[in-house]
Amino acid sequence: MSHSTVEEIRQCFSQSEDFNQIFDAFESAIRQSVNDIELYKQLFSNRSLTPDEVRLFGEKLAVEFPGLAFDIFFWLAKVFEATYALSDNYELAFRYFQKATKERPLESAPYIDASGCYDPDLNIPPIEELIQFLKSGIEQGANPALLYARLAHLHELAGDPVQAEYCRRQAEQAREQ
Repeated sequence: MSHSTVEEIRQCFSQSEDFNQIFDAFESAIRQSVNDIELYKQLFSNRSLTPDEVRLFGEKLAVEFPGLAFDIFFWLAKVFEATYALSDNYELAFRYFQKATKERPLESAPYIDASGCYDPDLNIPPIEELIQFLKSGIEQGANPALLYARLAHLHELAGDPVQAEYCRRQAEQAREQ
């Protein structure tokens, strides 16, 4: 598949179950400098790929097209959050939300979505890490009203009503500004 058209690559990404064929299509896309995130979303959504294979493609793509890194990492987080629910999806999703915020620290969506990746029965990812992550978002300048509201919820889940109330007040103050 060294000279595949974008449409052939798209079809392979969405329909093939053969890793070697998918890898060849991926290499062809890279060689042709195809930097269309919508094309790669189809690759990441291919259910025949293992989490490690999806990560391999995503990490390579972020190196090849640094301008797409935020979108790649954010999309990978969403894929792991939804698709691999029976494995350690929340850990992987959280890791990719963190990578996305390194690319765009002022973007609130990765912080907000990461706060929804908490499994209270397993404490995965650890709630303390989620709380610190959202606090870092506020420090970076992401939307404080949204982040404080989510922090209030996380503090409630952690059994800290004092901090939950403090965060609710901070969220209200931020909305008024």
